[in-house]
Amino acid sequence: MASNQILLFLDFLQKELLLFASLSFLIGAVDDLLFDGLWIFHGLRRQLFVYSRYQRATVESLDPAALERRMAIFVPAWQEAAVIGPMLSRCLGQWTASQYRIYVGCYPNDPETVAAVAAASTGSDKVRLVMCSRGGPTTKADCLNHLWDALCRDEIEEQANFAAIILHDAEDIVHPEALRLFGHLIGKAALVQLPVIPRRAKRSRWVAGHYGDEFAELHGKQMVLREALGASIPSAGVGCAFARDALQKLSARTQGKPFDAESMTEDYELGLHLTGGTSRGIFARLRDRSGQWVATQEFFPDRLEDAIRQKSRWMAGISLSGWDRLGWQNDWRENWMRLRDRKASFAAIVLAIAYIAILLTGLLSLAEMTGSYRLQPVSRFLKILLVLNAGFLLWRLMMKAYFVFCLYGLREAMLSIPRTVVANMINIMAVWRALRQYVGQLAGQPARWEKTSHFYPDAGNVKQLRPQYSPEDRG
Repeated sequence: MASNQILLFLDFLQKELLLFASLSFLIGAVDDLLFDGLWIFHGLRRQLFVYSRYQRATVESLDPAALERRMAIFVPAWQEAAVIGPMLSRCLGQWTASQYRIYVGCYPNDPETVAAVAAASTGSDKVRLVMCSRGGPTTKADCLNHLWDALCRDEIEEQANFAAIILHDAEDIVHPEALRLFGHLIGKAALVQLPVIPRRAKRSRWVAGHYGDEFAELHGKQMVLREALGASIPSAGVGCAFARDALQKLSARTQGKPFDAESMTEDYELGLHLTGGTSRGIFARLRDRSGQWVATQEFFPDRLEDAIRQKSRWMAGISLSGWDRLGWQNDWRENWMRLRDRKASFAAIVLAIAYIAILLTGLLSLAEMTGSYRLQPVSRFLKILLVLNAGFLLWRLMMKAYFVFCLYGLREAMLSIPRTVVANMINIMAVWRALRQYVGQLAGQPARWEKTSHFYPDAGNVKQLRPQYSPEDRG
C-alpha cells in the first residue's frame, strides 16, 4: 500500500513537472520561431534586393589603404607557453604588409610564457611584451588594462594613435586578411566582430563538437539578425576590433580602465557598452577569394570538466550578472536581445526538470509493465502541449543541423542532432556551478581568471576552414 502511494505521488509529480516544462518550452519555442522567421525574411530580402543587383565583395577587393591604419592586437596570456609561440609566429609571418603591433600581457610568475613570447618575437619589432604588476592569475580584464596602459604610453611617446584595438586569445588561428577587413570597417563602427569558428576536435567529437554546433547558429543567424535589427553587438572576446576613440571615451569614465575586472564576461559587456544607443556595431561576414570566411578559428575545450567550467562562467556573467550589471533599455529590440542572452540559465533549469520528468515516466512505465501500478491519464491540455513541443523541437533540430551543415558538412550536421543531448547535459551541470559563482560574487568574492588548457595545431594544420555552403546562398 505504501509503495502504491509513493508511485501515485511520483505520477502526480511527473505530470506537474511535464506541465511546467512544456509551458516553459512553448514560450521559448515561440520566441525562437519568431526570431527564425525574421532571419528568413531578412535573408530573402537581401537575396532579392541586394545580391541580385550587386556583386558580392571579397576581402581582397577592399581598399588596400585599409592596411595602412595602425592596429594594436591585445593578447592576454597566463600559462600559455604551449600555444603563444606558434600563434605569434603565424601572425608575424602573414601580416608583413600591415601596420600593427601585438601587445602580449604576461605575468612575472609565468616565466615559461614569457620565454615563449621572447623566442617567437626575436628579430621583430611588432611584438611588445607587457609584464603585469602582480603575479597571476589576476583576471583577463586586469591583464587587458595593463596592455591598454602600455598602448597609451607608446602613443604619447610616438605621438601617433592607433586606429583600433583588436582582441585575440593565445590559441587563436587568425585569418591572413583580418587586419584588412578591420581597417576597412573600423571607421564606420565602434566595434567590428568577425565570426568565431570552433575547430572540429576529432578526439572529442561530442564535448568539443557541441561548440561547433552552437557557434554555427550563433554566428550564422543570431548575430546577423541582431545587427539587422539595430541592437547592440556583444563582443566575443576574440576576433573583434574596438575603435580606439570609443575605447578612450569609455576609459575616461572608468578611471583609465576600460576593461571591467569585476565582470566575469568583460568582453560581452564591453561590446554592449560601446555599441548601445547611437553607436554602431558591425558583425562582419566576408569571404576571401578562395571562399573561406575571414574568421577566427580555435580549438575549444575537449574535456567535460573544462567545458562545464567555461560554460558556467558565460552563464554567470551573461545570464545572471547581466540582469543587475547591465539592466534594461528603453528599446524593445535591445531588450529582446538581452532577454534571449539571459534566458540560458533558466532554460538549463527547465531542461533539468524535463529530464527528471522523463526519468519518472520511464520508472512509472516500468511499474505499469510489471502490473504493480496503473498510470493516471494525461490531460488533454498536456497532450496538446507535448505535441506542439515535439513539433517545435523537430524544427529546432532541423535549424541547428542546417547551420552546422553550412559550415562543417553533412556528417557533422547529422551528429549535431544526438549531440544536443550532450550540450543539454553540459548546460545543466554548468548552471549549478554558475549559480554558486553568482552567489559568491554577490557576497563580495573577487572574479578569478578561470582559464582552460589550450591547443594550437602544427604548421601543416592551420589552414582556414572553408564553409560547405553559406546560409546566404539560399535560392
